[in-house]
Amino acid sequence: MAPFSNIQPNLGSSSSIAVLLVMAFAITSCNQQQGPASLSFPEGSLVDMSYAYNENTIYWPTAPGFVKSTDFEGVTEGGFYYTAYSFSSAEHGGTHLDAPVHFAEGKHSNDQIPLESLMGNAIVIDVQVQAAENRDYLISTADIATWEAENGAIPDGSIVLFRTGFGKFWPDRESYMGTAVLGTEGVALLHFPGIDPSVATLLATERTIKAVGIDTPSIDFGQSTLFETHQNLFSANIPAFENVANLDKLPVTGALVIALPMKIEGGSGGPLRMVGIIPNN
Repeated sequence: MAPFSNIQPNLGSSSSIAVLLVMAFAITSCNQQQGPASLSFPEGSLVDMSYAYNENTIYWPTAPGFVKSTDFEGVTEGGFYYTAYSFSSAEHGGTHLDAPVHFAEGKHSNDQIPLESLMGNAIVIDVQVQAAENRDYLISTADIATWEAENGAIPDGSIVLFRTGFGKFWPDRESYMGTAVLGTEGVALLHFPGIDPSVATLLATERTIKAVGIDTPSIDFGQSTLFETHQNLFSANIPAFENVANLDKLPVTGALVIALPMKIEGGSGGPLRMVGIIPNN
């Protein structure tokens, strides 16, 4: 109606009636031509960034693993095929979310994390060379500086993903975690790369990011005992994605990520279905 808002015809004249008819026809034609609005999903390549859950799924040494049982499988009395299963799982195993409340009292639980924090533009910081030389490598502020010198400052609203190359070991627990021993004894034997707490502080206070992710069992390195990287990020309500798959298939910049966990009320984490989208140029 805006194009016609200043027209105030004299309703007593035949010319004014003609103007009204033209206006009505124009508005009707415009509405017919516009139709319902449609949204376009980004066109490009899809990358599955989650591991499937099964008996080989890797969990923390002290956590119970994934269990799937059959409720029914086969042909029913009605003559049709039907399957139904039950499963049990710890929150923190396989490709999963760490909610901020996992290490920060009063911060977001699984179901409280804004959807906006679980999707957006992703950047990939590659430390495969360093991690290959040192299983206990701590991703440093120098690694951030090197990435930014080559690519510019980390854009606001980014999901920051760290590629150590350890995804190539999945699902070999000993190669991936440094040990296959379970229980508290196994925790002391963990050896895999992680993020230095100083990097967590930098990302939480000097950058504006949505989330972090890594292709190892934890954002803290295997020998951590205080989990300060978790504490520093989660106190700023920044969630994390762990055991991320196929990071080698994402470009350094330009990809989109959608990471949606099972919505567990009050949960400290949960199984995560994570997808990367590499738009067509």
